[in-house]
Amino acid sequence: MNRTATATALCLLAATAAVGARAETFTDNARVRSVEPQYESVQIPRNECTSQWVNDPQPVVTAPRSYGGAIIGGVAGAVLGNQVGRGHGREAATAAGAIVGAVAGDRIGNDNYNNGAVVGYQQQPREVSTCRTVNEVQNRLTGYRVTYEYRGHVSTAFMRSEPGQSVPVQVSVMPLER
Repeated sequence: MNRTATATALCLLAATAAVGARAETFTDNARVRSVEPQYESVQIPRNECTSQWVNDPQPVVTAPRSYGGAIIGGVAGAVLGNQVGRGHGREAATAAGAIVGAVAGDRIGNDNYNNGAVVGYQQQPREVSTCRTVNEVQNRLTGYRVTYEYRGHVSTAFMRSEPGQSVPVQVSVMPLER
C-alpha cells in the first residue's frame, strides 16, 4: 500500500470510530412497579416537668417570748443601783443595776420559753418542681425507593417525591462493534 492510501484508511477509520463513539440519547417513560417511602429516625430533646407537694417540718415554740420581765427587772435593778454610791459612781451603779436586773427579769419571765429551744414540729406543705430532658424519637420522610421497568429491564432509584404511574428515563443508544 502506498503512503497516501494508508493515510486515507487511517483517517476513515478514525472518523468511523468518532461517529461510533458518539451515543444518541432521548427521553422516554418507564412504568413504575413499586414505591416504598423511606424514613429516618430523628431524636428531638424536650423538657418534661412534674410538680408535687411535700411536707416540710417547721419548728414550733409553744410559749411566746415575753419582754415584761426584762423591763420590770431593769427598772428594779436601776432603783437599787441608784441607792449605792455617790457622784459618777452612783450613775455607774444605776446603769449596772439596770443591766443585771433586766437579764435576771428576762430569765425569770421566760422560764417556759426554754431559752429559745424548739419544743415541737408542724408539717408545712410546699410545692416542688422536678424537670428532666426526654429524647422523643420522630420518623421523618426522606424520599421514596422507586422500582421501575423499561423494556424488560428492572431498575431501582431514590426519588425525593412520589413519581406516580411512570417516571421519565434518559435512554442512550450506542452501536456495538462486532
